[in-house]
Amino acid sequence: MVSSVVHAGFALLLAAGLLGDYYDRRALAVLLAVVVIPEADSFLGFVMSGAHRTVGHNLVLPAAAAALLYYDTRLRERSALRERLAERWIAVAWVGLFVHVFAHVSLDWVHLEGVNVLWPLRDRFYALDGEILLSTADGFVQTFVDLRTDPETGRRAVDAGATGTTETVHVNNPVEPRDPADEVEEPVERIFPVASAGWRLYLVGTGLFVLAARRLQDRTPGGDGD
Repeated sequence: MVSSVVHAGFALLLAAGLLGDYYDRRALAVLLAVVVIPEADSFLGFVMSGAHRTVGHNLVLPAAAAALLYYDTRLRERSALRERLAERWIAVAWVGLFVHVFAHVSLDWVHLEGVNVLWPLRDRFYALDGEILLSTADGFVQTFVDLRTDPETGRRAVDAGATGTTETVHVNNPVEPRDPADEVEEPVERIFPVASAGWRLYLVGTGLFVLAARRLQDRTPGGDGD
């Protein structure tokens, strides 16, 4: 699984690029909390099969949250949020949604069994796996979405990387290191990953570098700091 450390490293990069003048320790603390909270769906595995990578790892709920936020802050004559929060926290809320989608859900989408993208509207895990290339022999090639036609019926089928449902997919995590249906001897090893691939360690290091660079920029003569 992609560790919370890697998610946080990517979140720091997005924060540096999107927060602008609102970039400070309080905003970073909120965004880091946003990027870690989805992992809490691991604990729901005791009462719901396949809860991890489902409840906190879909695109339906953040899309609904974005629609509500847009309606309240852009379309309503009187915004309930603007009456209670400063403008900076509205901006942080938008960045928080982007961080959740791109620094957490999307990273897990490309790893192992993927995520339950359309839950609760549709119970189906999808993994974003494939490649896009230009070949001198085959031309343009993409394998992320597989389009097939049944030679007998002529019916077309689209495979976007479906891997299973909540009943069949279990992604190991520190809370549930093994599929409950599997019979294993105790004690079961619980692994808390940090960086299980070179690109993940690189992402963590880059995020920390950007964090340090922003801090140094804020301390230049004439800077306002936090």
